[in-house]
Amino acid sequence: MLVAVGVLLWVRTVRRRGDLGSDADRATFATLHTASLAAPHLRDGLTPTGAERAVRHLRALLGTPAVALTDATSTLAWDGAGAHHAPDAARHAQEVLGRGRTLVLGPGDVACPDPSCPVQHAVIAPLVADDRVVGALAAYGRQASAGLLRATDEVAQWVSANLELAELDRSRTRLIEAELRALRAQISPHFVYNSLAAIASFVRTDADRARELLLEFADFTRYAFRRGGEFTTLADELRNVERYLVLEQARFGDRLQVRLVVAPEVLPVAIPFLTVQPLVENAVRHGLEDKPGPGNVTIVAEDAGAEAVISVEDDGVGTDPELVRRVLAGESGADSVGLGNVDARLRQVFGDDHGLVVETAPDAGTKVSFRVPKYAPGVRAG
Repeated sequence: MLVAVGVLLWVRTVRRRGDLGSDADRATFATLHTASLAAPHLRDGLTPTGAERAVRHLRALLGTPAVALTDATSTLAWDGAGAHHAPDAARHAQEVLGRGRTLVLGPGDVACPDPSCPVQHAVIAPLVADDRVVGALAAYGRQASAGLLRATDEVAQWVSANLELAELDRSRTRLIEAELRALRAQISPHFVYNSLAAIASFVRTDADRARELLLEFADFTRYAFRRGGEFTTLADELRNVERYLVLEQARFGDRLQVRLVVAPEVLPVAIPFLTVQPLVENAVRHGLEDKPGPGNVTIVAEDAGAEAVISVEDDGVGTDPELVRRVLAGESGADSVGLGNVDARLRQVFGDDHGLVVETAPDAGTKVSFRVPKYAPGVRAG
């Protein structure tokens, strides 16, 4: 992506000048453009499909008769002349895979019986991701010059950087999935038990009400434990919050008063899955359960230009701000349903400026708010 942006900026600059500049400028543009064509195909790591699509652009970068990409066991892709050598590329790369150092092979190693075949020498460089040699880039030609050795090393390092980014992206995805599993585990067993108890209490006195609550509970758990994308719309998240509150109101009755104020403009905004519901559960569980008499929870989603601002406020017992700080910093194992988890995921997706803001004090209630951009690169409800 950075390479592509660099190319676009460069193109705009030279267009303002009215030409493509010097020969060196044109060569630089061609190299950057070719690299930008290869990069998207390496986004998922060293896969057969990605390698097949990237390898022709890598050959254009190196300017050699043939180029191959291998993983640790097999040839993933070959582009150029001498395709009958493709099955041998993985064997040629074995020493590089083991030692992690660039290797030059001569005709005795490449061993082509066809004198007209341009594949006589090879320069093979390691591809490294997550501190492991995961494959090799092999450039084939009639000669193995010092220039080709250096170029192959440089291109292999560029490919490795893209593979490293792909690995980081996979690690980020695994981390988010682990955090979601942890958050699901934190959805209060106490809430589940109380919801089922409330439903059971209506079975004999109001069967229709019991049936409605059971359907709400089923829909709530289906959403909370769904397998899907990392993001959801604010509309879907709030719909599930309403299911949660219906179940809690069946237990608390008139003690729990809820006010929901939502600007229609922000309903399509994409947010991380299970972002608002844990905040509402905290408001009910920590704000109202220990408060005598009725309690109020107010949920607001406001349109703020390029951003949506979401807040959950209760007039419950409040808490010590220092305890909240320690929870958000991961320094406390306090009984808080996903507060640190939600804060971490918001910061990870949108940046540190988009974490939770908590306003609270003992006996003063609690307000938790956050803001998200209406449109953010890579953030799409799935």
